[in-house]
Amino acid sequence: MSTAPAPRPTPRAGLLAIEAYVPGKSAVPPGVKLHKLSSNENPLGPSPRAMAAFAEAAKKLEVYPDGAATRLREAIGRRYGIDPARIVCGCGSDDLLSLLAYSYIGPGDEAIHSEHGFLIYDIAIRAAGGTPVVAPERGLTTDVDAVLARVTERTRVVFLANPNNPTGTYLPFSEVKRLHAGLRPDTLLVLDAAYAEYVRNNDYSSGLELAAEAGNVVMTRTFSKIHGLAALRVGWAYAPAPVCDAMNRIRGAFNVNLPAIEAGIAAMEDRAHEDAAVAHNARWAAWLTEALGALGLDVVPSVGNFLLVGFPQGRAAAADRFLAERGLVVRAVTSYGLPDHLRITVGTEEANRLVAAALRDFVATPAHG
Repeated sequence: MSTAPAPRPTPRAGLLAIEAYVPGKSAVPPGVKLHKLSSNENPLGPSPRAMAAFAEAAKKLEVYPDGAATRLREAIGRRYGIDPARIVCGCGSDDLLSLLAYSYIGPGDEAIHSEHGFLIYDIAIRAAGGTPVVAPERGLTTDVDAVLARVTERTRVVFLANPNNPTGTYLPFSEVKRLHAGLRPDTLLVLDAAYAEYVRNNDYSSGLELAAEAGNVVMTRTFSKIHGLAALRVGWAYAPAPVCDAMNRIRGAFNVNLPAIEAGIAAMEDRAHEDAAVAHNARWAAWLTEALGALGLDVVPSVGNFLLVGFPQGRAAAADRFLAERGLVVRAVTSYGLPDHLRITVGTEEANRLVAAALRDFVATPAHG
């Protein structure tokens, strides 16, 4: 006689339909030197001042951190000339994006992101109980008209990665302002500017000014990229006071740890290290773009610290394996709807030259396709 399975707790409806986010891989064959180019990390590492602050914080690990991250918010405020009261810090910008989704999206609501936008948007929207709406891109770039065409009375949030990950493309500030002008005042525009510091184009803005002026704009930033603090997970948002109030009501009481706060303050104040990282990226992103383009590969023009590289149909996976065999770990982006592309972080000089040499060999060896 069969017995029915015992009841057990089940996740709420729709939760198991969410595809979990998979970080960039970092495995290579034994004995091969690893060059991790799959997560857009800073090849120069963190500021020495940030490392010293981190080490000093280790002497106080028994003490809870300041739940409001007051000194970190003040350091950010000094750097950018903005009100610290309108800054919310989080465990990476992913934490902040989720807090915004939980604050403004619920069952029956919609939120829009672009076709190849950051995967966390879809996860955060669904986790909040909302419905993601995908706007097609044009030339691997967010299409403002496509976004506006999908706005309905149920649209609560529009997520815009600018620059976008994984494409490396961006919208000039004039287009961001046009997008904002087309939204209702009760629709929140979230400008995810994780790679803003790398952009050198004169027509770009992170959105700080818009967030300062508008009642429905939030800009998020991270310390994981230009500041090289990915392991500490710390980010920040600049938002209207009512949005900050909503986020602060539901965020974790100590969502930024003490070492992250101290290292973040030091990193924010070390302009020389940041400038060096920007200069390194500008030089080697251009070098890699030219080198890979000369091989006949389709390199998408990027303003970030990574390149999206297109391969002949069906060959991206083979190129991924070929690079990994040489210790060069890059990011497959099939989950972004780009099965014929790989995303390659701009690394150290050694790593960049090895990538170019490896792909030259790959292109010249059809058997590996």
